[in-house]
Amino acid sequence: MATRTYLDKLINKRLHETKLGEQVKTVSTEHWEEELKNSTAKYVLLGIPEDIGVRANYGLGGTHTLWEPALKAILNIQNTSILDGENILVLGAFDLSGLMQQSENKDVLELRELVAQIDDMVSPVIAKIVEAGKLPIVIGGGHNNAYPIIQGTSSVSNIQINCINLDAHSDYHIMEGRHSGNPFSYAKRKGYMDKYAVIGLHENYNSQIAIDELKEDHDIFFSFYEDVFIFGNDTYEHALNDAMQHVKGKLTGVELDLDCIANTLSSAGTPCGISPRVARQYLARCADSVNVAYVHIAEGATQLRSGQKDPSTAKLVAYLVTDFIKANQKYHSHE
Repeated sequence: MATRTYLDKLINKRLHETKLGEQVKTVSTEHWEEELKNSTAKYVLLGIPEDIGVRANYGLGGTHTLWEPALKAILNIQNTSILDGENILVLGAFDLSGLMQQSENKDVLELRELVAQIDDMVSPVIAKIVEAGKLPIVIGGGHNNAYPIIQGTSSVSNIQINCINLDAHSDYHIMEGRHSGNPFSYAKRKGYMDKYAVIGLHENYNSQIAIDELKEDHDIFFSFYEDVFIFGNDTYEHALNDAMQHVKGKLTGVELDLDCIANTLSSAGTPCGISPRVARQYLARCADSVNVAYVHIAEGATQLRSGQKDPSTAKLVAYLVTDFIKANQKYHSHE
């Protein structure tokens, strides 16, 4: 759990200013479930600092480095009437240090078994947050964590939910053991997810088998980055509207994989992705256009296992999280 003492260490306090972190809510370790239910805050920040799922998919590790820098960036935003920390509760992050230690020098099959253990830890906590009437905002971690988030959300009301995803990869691979490339196929096959919409796919990094499977399933909508930004066969606005229309009518998980944003440090970074502005607009549009169940920001890093560093990823996440909250609050204030 994120205690007030822990948060205070991350906040750079200044005279005549109030930082968001000074106003956010926290819970105690012992009675967190009861405190969560009684809290007036609507949005719950939760971290999953691991890169096991990425490495289980043969990816470059480092996604465990994002949570704390991102949290610090969020806490040091100005608290104003536009964005008030009183409506945000920082629950904290999973302690995955033991599993992370176990994962060193393991092969992919062993890593996939550890990912299943992370699933079992994440799902019940998500369920508790949703059951308390709150909206989880989850910062990863690999995209593997979409599966237990969907599972936890679905299990509360025993209904299938929909998902919308801005991503360079479909993450709808075969069920060969859990990893960052198959959270949505697992969620679909296990009966937790109904419809899936993914936009921004890169033609060069989605296999023919994966594309054929997406085409054959009427519950899936997808569009390619190249069709929108290179060849002009579609517009971003049209692709996004179609995706939101596809998931409309049901509780919907909102997913964003940071590897689709150009020059953003992530497990599978790209020099040719969307701009940060488009990513921010995506979350803001989803916040006021779909019935949001949760938000999940995945695959980002401030330092990769290759040694590459970029602390600005944390600030990007702070923009993304606060854009969503602002847009979602405005939407609900007009209801």
